[in-house]
Amino acid sequence: MSESASFVDPVFLTRFGLTRINAIDYFLLSLNPFRTKAKTSNEVLSMQGITIGTLMQWGTGARPGPLSLEQGEEEYRVALSRLTGEQYELLPMSNNIEGMTPQQMAALFTIRHVHRTSHNHTTILGIYYILEGVIYKSPTVRGLMKANITRTLEGLKDACDALSVCARYDPSTGYSWKFDPDDDEDEDIQFFSSLQEKRKRRRRQILDNRRPGERTVEEEEGIRASEAIDRILSRLSKSDVVVKGKAIK
Repeated sequence: MSESASFVDPVFLTRFGLTRINAIDYFLLSLNPFRTKAKTSNEVLSMQGITIGTLMQWGTGARPGPLSLEQGEEEYRVALSRLTGEQYELLPMSNNIEGMTPQQMAALFTIRHVHRTSHNHTTILGIYYILEGVIYKSPTVRGLMKANITRTLEGLKDACDALSVCARYDPSTGYSWKFDPDDDEDEDIQFFSSLQEKRKRRRRQILDNRRPGERTVEEEEGIRASEAIDRILSRLSKSDVVVKGKAIK
């Protein structure tokens, strides 16, 4: 199941509401796609009449009720520790989470799915949280790293795209950069024109330094074709259609 999936049961929420007393019962609803299909220790305790609510009301033999919410949750965790198999634990409420108000923290429940093999040995199978009645699966470390890398790569791609329009290359001087967006468009025209002139001078210098007969017919034809292309590009660089984006009437 996708890590972005969620589940909510409006019928349960309308009828019973959602508190720390019944958060486990809400998570164990048969319609919840996140819950395991195996029989859990929570369901075994529920068949015995042991829930956080009943423990708060009646207590235990060693600690008679009524109990506070914290004491009821503690006794429920002790009862789970006596059983083995798959279990869902309601983690204690955090005292302070940055960026969350007390009302939002009261509406947040964290549930840990574990497989218990002994009193003090468990293996974590998953972590879920319920926020304002909606159940979400906590992302894995792999999912978090993948999301962070994706955001980083997208940022780098945007930066490269932004820089690519500022790059200028001249074979004789190498790369240069133009970052000022307020420069006149004439500078771009002059730049492309000067680049074409330098390319032509470089070709002529190579041509002049070669002795007669050293150039083949194909080389001569290639040089003439390149110079013709340079002239066409030079005229296009000065055209209003290319420079200013004006439509041809």
